[in-house]
Amino acid sequence: MTAVALFLIGRILFGVFFLASGLHHFADVHNMSAYARSKGTPAPWLAVIATGVLLIAGGASILLGAYPILGIVLLGVFLVGVSFVMHAFWALRDPQQRAAEKVHFLKNMALLGALLMFLLIPVPWPLSLHFGLPVP
Repeated sequence: MTAVALFLIGRILFGVFFLASGLHHFADVHNMSAYARSKGTPAPWLAVIATGVLLIAGGASILLGAYPILGIVLLGVFLVGVSFVMHAFWALRDPQQRAAEKVHFLKNMALLGALLMFLLIPVPWPLSLHFGLPVP
């Protein structure tokens, strides 16, 4: 398999992960808002909607290769904000809760690391959609 094909497959898997997560924010806004409220998030309903938009826009950007730098920034903002607010494992006393939140935090940091690596791929990405718009 060629490097371009492998990059496309990886990009699809990566983008769909975030896109599906964003769609879940809208499909289950009630329960996600309740969870965000339990974590002390201000305006939890608005936070769920806003983070859903970040995930969908960022995931679609990566998936399609359209304005990927913008997509990386959107997903980076999401991951940093959510990781330190929602998955602050260091503030928990219960060992099971602490372990679960630590897994989520570390997963998000790994995803952030992958986003940073995407910055090394020259734009425009191979097999990208530009919708006839200039590439920044």
